[in-house]
Amino acid sequence: MSGFFKLLKGGNKSSFLAAIVNTIIAIVKGVAFFFTGNVAMFAEMMHSIGDAANQYFVFFGSALSKKAPTPRFPNGFGRLINLVCLGAVIIVGILSYETIKEGWHHIQHPAASTGVAISLAVLGFSILLELFVLYKAGKEILHEVGVKGGFLAPLSTSFIHLKRAKPATKLVFMEDLVATTGGVLAFVAVLISYFTGFLQAEGIASVLIGLMMFYVVGKVFLDNARGALGETDEQMLVHIAHIVSENKDVKDIKVLEVIKEGEFLHVDLVAEIDPTLTFAQVDDIHDVLKELILNQQSVTDVTIAFDEDDGIRKWTHHKDPHTALKTHD
Repeated sequence: MSGFFKLLKGGNKSSFLAAIVNTIIAIVKGVAFFFTGNVAMFAEMMHSIGDAANQYFVFFGSALSKKAPTPRFPNGFGRLINLVCLGAVIIVGILSYETIKEGWHHIQHPAASTGVAISLAVLGFSILLELFVLYKAGKEILHEVGVKGGFLAPLSTSFIHLKRAKPATKLVFMEDLVATTGGVLAFVAVLISYFTGFLQAEGIASVLIGLMMFYVVGKVFLDNARGALGETDEQMLVHIAHIVSENKDVKDIKVLEVIKEGEFLHVDLVAEIDPTLTFAQVDDIHDVLKELILNQQSVTDVTIAFDEDDGIRKWTHHKDPHTALKTHD
């Protein structure tokens, strides 16, 4: 049991924080919907329930993915986080459908809701909490990719680096981005409905929120499906090829693979070297390259082999300056 709690400490902090916040928000929105009957509030409640469930799943999945390899699973559990995220989006997909269905029903049969002040207060409170979680997730993205920025960077620069974020952090950021936007939509819809009498506004907001949730489902599903299959990290591949080629003993790169294993990277390298080198010299080269590659961000496993140099330089992929990364010391 102590080992399990130790694993939980390594879980994604952003997803755990988001899960707690969305649980609170879902309860508050549920109470508000019970007293007001506001359809936009219903959509937001469903959204928050889906986000909270997702983020609890992701937190436990990210923690368990760090479990050490076993004789039965010698390659480790890195891709478990991708499988968990794939399962989590099913929940969001179901809630998205219910949200759109309820919104469409309200468009066809509009009905005035009560307790406008309660609805606006709850939505305003929820928007602030979601924005806080979004900010923390954006900050975590910048930390994961090794980028520093100013106070507003988590809400601006983080979008540029979203693709390189860990699966769990990316999911939290995208879900809370949609949640914050959905909260604003619901807030505006309540105002329009109250001041103009256009009651369908709440139903339209509900449908739009559901569609945004479906977008997250599709995006997260595709990202994690690639991760579960074993996707190449192209940018890191170019970077590692560059630093390996700078070693004076490496004449050429015969094979180089950088595969994403959940939040981590696995590297397979076959380098061509001088065939006249002694075993001791080759062993020293192996140790230097292994230490160098393991020092790169997110790399946790390296397999290195050597072949004799054939005198023909074939590997040129590392020469692209636009995809090279800075070396992580």
